[in-house]
Amino acid sequence: MRSPFRLAVVAVAIALASPCLAAGPNGGQTTIADGHPVEFVATETGITFFVTGEDGKPVETAGLSAKAFVQVGGKTETLTLKPGAPNKLMADLKAPLAAGAKVVLSAKMHGHNIQARFEKQ
Repeated sequence: MRSPFRLAVVAVAIALASPCLAAGPNGGQTTIADGHPVEFVATETGITFFVTGEDGKPVETAGLSAKAFVQVGGKTETLTLKPGAPNKLMADLKAPLAAGAKVVLSAKMHGHNIQARFEKQ
C-alpha cells in the first residue's frame, strides 16, 4: 500500500528539481523569483513575462521598472520591458531568440527586487 505522504514528498521533489522546465498557463517556462511565479514566453518577434503573486493571482505591472538581459553567442543585449495588462512585462526582439539564449528578468516590484533566469529551449 502506498502512503499518501510518500507520494506527496515525491511530487514535491519532482516539482522542485527543475522549476524552469514546467510549462505555465501560457505555454512558457516558469520559475519562482522571490516568491513570485514568473512565466517566460518567447515568440519570433518578442518576449513576454507573466508575473503572478504568491497567492496565484496576477500582479499588476503598470508602473513597474523592469529590464531583460539577453545573452546569445557571447553578446548581451538589454531590453527595457513595457508593462501590459494585467500581469505582463514585454519587449520586442530584433531577431528571434536562438536555442540556448539566456534571458534574465530584473524588476523592481512593489518595494523589492526580483530576478528570474531562463534559457530558451
